[in-house]
Amino acid sequence: MGFGFRVGVPGMSVRVSTRGVRTSVGPRAARLSVGSGGARVSSGLGPFYASSSVGGNRRRTTTRRTATRSRTVAPSAAQLDRARRQAERAQQQAERDAAIARLTELRREMTTVHLQSFPDAHAPVVPETPQLGEPWALAEAQAFHLRGVRRLARAERAAARRRAELDAPVYLAAERARLRDIRQQWQADADRWWRALNANDEDTVCEAVNTAFSDNPAAGCAVGVDGSVLSVVMRQQDLDSLPTQTPGTTPSGRPTLKNLTKRDRVLWWLTAMGSNIVATLKEGFATAPGITAIDLAVLTRLPDTQRLGFVAYGRWTRRAIDTTPWREPGDALRFLDIGEDVVCSVTTTASGNLSSTFRPLDTGRTPGLQDLLDHAQDQPDTGEGSLGDLDIELGANHPDGGPAAVTDPFLIRSFAEWKQATPAAQAVAQPAAQPVAQPVAPGAPADPPVPLVPGQTLVLPEEACHTLSVAFAFAGADADLTLFLGGEDGRVSGDEDFVFYHQPSAAGGAARLLGKHQDGPVVTERATVHLAALPDLTRRVTIAVNMDVDTGLSCASLTHALLTLDGGPGAAWAFRPPADPDIRAMAVAELYRHVVEGRPVWKLRAIGQGWSEGLDALARAYGVDVE
Repeated sequence: MGFGFRVGVPGMSVRVSTRGVRTSVGPRAARLSVGSGGARVSSGLGPFYASSSVGGNRRRTTTRRTATRSRTVAPSAAQLDRARRQAERAQQQAERDAAIARLTELRREMTTVHLQSFPDAHAPVVPETPQLGEPWALAEAQAFHLRGVRRLARAERAAARRRAELDAPVYLAAERARLRDIRQQWQADADRWWRALNANDEDTVCEAVNTAFSDNPAAGCAVGVDGSVLSVVMRQQDLDSLPTQTPGTTPSGRPTLKNLTKRDRVLWWLTAMGSNIVATLKEGFATAPGITAIDLAVLTRLPDTQRLGFVAYGRWTRRAIDTTPWREPGDALRFLDIGEDVVCSVTTTASGNLSSTFRPLDTGRTPGLQDLLDHAQDQPDTGEGSLGDLDIELGANHPDGGPAAVTDPFLIRSFAEWKQATPAAQAVAQPAAQPVAQPVAPGAPADPPVPLVPGQTLVLPEEACHTLSVAFAFAGADADLTLFLGGEDGRVSGDEDFVFYHQPSAAGGAARLLGKHQDGPVVTERATVHLAALPDLTRRVTIAVNMDVDTGLSCASLTHALLTLDGGPGAAWAFRPPADPDIRAMAVAELYRHVVEGRPVWKLRAIGQGWSEGLDALARAYGVDVE
């Protein structure tokens, strides 16, 4: 079967501009764009995806034969003018060198995309549920039942502990079963998605591939599947957007800039297009295991007419892409030879040179392709910068609305939430005559918190040892809360004792993160620590924060930063970490075991010290193996 173009839904609308292609196919919608903002895709896929200067004053000192002292002569006007010209030449050379470096890097980036490798898709595996232990459940239950009971009311406190002992096993079993059911449902959904992807279900394949294409420098869009053949439209950068100069050398061998000939400019553009075609094919095959061939067509705005047109199309098989060596930029032009029914607007002249002009291809003989072009709407430019600006960030991806918040599917219910949701369990575990203490919202202390200063220590009351709520509020930049469960030296015994966003729970649930919550301009990330439920080997719990590793910002970027610890009524503390511009990760506070008057206690210390290297240095300092 020859080249054909599959469109998922007849009459599909296609909107095209220098920013990309927008298609709407059935229940899915994919938006692609290209330009100074890079490429973007938004799809409805579910949770599974697959300077130098010369100048200054010259100082001349003359000594008269009969004099015993010297005098300073000011520079002449000619000397000043010579110094000025030297400085201007140096500045021009510096600017030229910088432009040469940017052009060199730009060309390298545009013509080496095909040298990337893309990991093959694999069946998604849902992570295991948090391992919840009996000490954790008992600590949760005791904190609930003891809340509001006076410390000297021994009989009431003993009765509250008995109720907690009855409730804890039921609560633990209920949470284990609930989390197990959630994991089974998620895994079933993942299995269904994987089967649909391998069976080349059109919706599943197109959305998965478009998600993979979202960070490509040339926007690609999967628009249909026919059997095991995927149809893709790619939007290549316009020829007019390329720079008009290229790095070169003077006759004396010095670096310089020279104007590009039309033919050399076309060669640059063609190599970049081939590089993006190959990369798009490689990523498409890696994402969709059941696809054996890809029909791909390339759209661009033609230099002569400034109208959209197809400038290349063809069919490429998985085998052809996998068996062709891709080692250097020039290999990108092999796309012309290894495909089936490949047609390209850039042709070779009788003398063997590339043509310096090209025209749109005749799409009337290709099923589906002309229909796409007929429904394309040439929209005006957005006015954003082009490749010729030299400061374009190729491949930058800025999805509309920013990154979506990630929700922990295995968020553990608090004992109070479980109690309210299971009236049957309440009736069994607690007599009707006994009043149930009203739960307090996490992180909302009943009394104003006591402010702490760096280095200050205090002994935690008993209630705080059962449940200690931790809240880190901040604004101005993004940061993450982390916990380290360590020995006497504070170092963890294994990576499983490091609690962070990818591992939100440890010690059978005794220490866990509860996620972030946006409250106006302030973000609050919460955690809970059941000190009484920690194993004996855990002697210290370090509460740390680190800046988002991708931003490179320091703690000085945070505003309204405040760490609050709430251990119940009358037991709340607050500490403001220092806004240090040299620190990117900080140990804010520490909880540690101690002995006071012969009895074991837990103490709290405010710290506020950190590392300029960020999360990696923080983790290594506490014994985490960082690769």
